[in-house]
Amino acid sequence: MSQSRKPGIDYGILTELIGYALRRAQVHMYQDFFRATAAFDIRPAQFAVLTVIERNPGLKQSEVAAALGIKRTNFVGLLDALESRGLAERRAARDRRSYALYLTAEGEALMRKLRPVLKAHEEHLLAGLGDEGRRQLIALLRRVTGEAEPDGGAPRSRLRLVKDARPPRAGSAGT
Repeated sequence: MSQSRKPGIDYGILTELIGYALRRAQVHMYQDFFRATAAFDIRPAQFAVLTVIERNPGLKQSEVAAALGIKRTNFVGLLDALESRGLAERRAARDRRSYALYLTAEGEALMRKLRPVLKAHEEHLLAGLGDEGRRQLIALLRRVTGEAEPDGGAPRSRLRLVKDARPPRAGSAGT
């Protein structure tokens, strides 16, 4: 998917849909992410996993996967790749039925290198928004998802997502 709309194409209702605009923005952001991190051979999901492990050493695999909304089956392969690169490691957890996750020394070194690269990547893409615009955009996106504020407080507004909206069943009180 290209980052810009093609002239002469009628996109119809797509130009009015937030989901379509978000998807186009995500593709644009990911394309620049790959450009900025080419020397590190890292994907956005891998960076997210490394970040959560770095900030929460010892979490179980299932906890990291749930925190990032990654399906368990997909997470295992993702973690296998990080482990084979020597960036993360599994250690037997206290209950011995699961694994706790930790960064290796190489993983910690990579994260120190990646943070300034990714800060520059975001500053480059969002320069037109300014600091206040960036904060507002993040706050709005959190409101859409019903996510808690970074300080741990409840979201200001919980919007009902379309995927969660179901029409009332026939014969129910809603009909």
